[in-house]
Amino acid sequence: MLKSLHISNYALISELNIDFESGFSVITGETGAGKSIILGALSLILGQRADSKAIKIDADKCVIEAEFDISAYSHLSDFFIQNDLDNAGSYCLIRRELTNAGKSRAFINDTPVGLNVIRDLSNRLIDIHSQHENLLLSNVGYQLDVVDTIAQNTSELNAYRQAYQQWRNLQAELKQLQKTADKQASDVDYIQFQYQQLSDAKLAEHEQEELEQEQETLSHAEEIKLQLQKANQLLEDENMSLSLLKESVLALSHIKSYIPSGENWYERLQSSLIELKDVAAEMSSYEERVEFNPERLNQVESRLSELFTLQKKYKVSSVTELIALRDSYEEQLQRIGSFEDDLEALSTKLALIFTQLQEQSRKLTESRQKACEPIESYLVEQLIKLGMPNIQFKVDINSLDEYSESGNDEVQFLFSANKNRLPQPVTQIASGGEVSRLMLSIKSLVAHKADLPTIIFDEIDTGVSGEIAHRMGEIMRTMSTEMQVITITHLPQIAGKGAQHYSVFKDDTGLQTQTHIRRLNEDERLVELAQMLSGKNVTDAALQNAKELLRS
Repeated sequence: MLKSLHISNYALISELNIDFESGFSVITGETGAGKSIILGALSLILGQRADSKAIKIDADKCVIEAEFDISAYSHLSDFFIQNDLDNAGSYCLIRRELTNAGKSRAFINDTPVGLNVIRDLSNRLIDIHSQHENLLLSNVGYQLDVVDTIAQNTSELNAYRQAYQQWRNLQAELKQLQKTADKQASDVDYIQFQYQQLSDAKLAEHEQEELEQEQETLSHAEEIKLQLQKANQLLEDENMSLSLLKESVLALSHIKSYIPSGENWYERLQSSLIELKDVAAEMSSYEERVEFNPERLNQVESRLSELFTLQKKYKVSSVTELIALRDSYEEQLQRIGSFEDDLEALSTKLALIFTQLQEQSRKLTESRQKACEPIESYLVEQLIKLGMPNIQFKVDINSLDEYSESGNDEVQFLFSANKNRLPQPVTQIASGGEVSRLMLSIKSLVAHKADLPTIIFDEIDTGVSGEIAHRMGEIMRTMSTEMQVITITHLPQIAGKGAQHYSVFKDDTGLQTQTHIRRLNEDERLVELAQMLSGKNVTDAALQNAKELLRS
């Protein structure tokens, strides 16, 4: 439950501290006193987005901190473990800090966290029914959530959503595959032409480099032949290199044994002689093969031109890239050929998942249908207590052709407060006061099932008065035996039911208007209720009525 709330530098609040008790607490105050400001600060604790304009004028930052007693909610320990948070066991501190620079920070037990973590935790700790939440009754999604809460069908809903997500993913995959297949099918002639052209070119790795070298040789055949002949002549001539080197080797062979380095010199000259002979033989052989061949040169240049043309066309710089492109076209053609099989396999898989989806949807619908009668019985019982003796209430569930994340059920709350009138959708027939009573009854039902520690009602009594207000107060007081209930009200019949009574007021005596709150003692409470009954000028009759309200 909410133990305390600290607010500093928020809107009209410089410093405010409130301690709360278990049971039923009421908050009263004149319109504009600042009750909504306190709720606005509390909403930041629940993870709502912050606006730096909410910071009090001339303040650098505002701080809102709430302490919750969680000693009776041991299941929350899993939350602290999953989010790597310190668990104090009996209490939990949630804090928000806003700066006028627009920065916002959030903490749980002094550990920095994201807003999504705060939201997740606060949804397990507290529910605030704002003045505008009655509009939720016009939202079929909210009505569905109410049914699911009472049905306690979390496992069925999770199983359905898992099947739904798989179904949606497969639908998207099939759509994308079909789109790709259609596009490539329309391009198949173009891809086939490109592939055929590159395939017919009979591309080979390193072919271009070899052809370019051959082109160089053929282009300079006469010069190569002439120079090789000259080189060979110089090596082989009787008075040239090889003959002289042979004589040197022979001469050294006679004296090598007499000189320390003689053997080494001899071996090195011998190696040089062998190497030169090999070079001479190779040059001679190559020179014999070299010939000026215009026909072959034309063939080489034609092939190189073909390769260069292909590279230019396909905007690449090598034969290797052309080969990669050819292989890519081949793969595309193979894929196009297999699209039909892939589409058929994926369609079969999608049909199977859809069958599973329908089965999970059926189980989900059954769980909701079982919850209808308990919801109808409880709400009829509560609304009769709230002055609707002829109430008819029905939960209508219709199956839709389309599936959503919540199933294929459409839930509508049908309502009639009068005899001889068939129930119709709540938003079409219920008055403001009837909606308030219905919403309180729904909240009391949901809060019990959801096992929430705290619920706050912000003027849920709008549109009612007199005996009906008294009965609404009784319902809230009954709810407070199982949870903490805090209500903001303008009705003395409800304010008189609270175990604790707080008053919100403005102070205009200083330089700035300030909002304050204080817990009333018995005498102050009596005067507050009397003023709610008769206005600022408290009469004896109002005081007597206030005493009667407190006694009741």
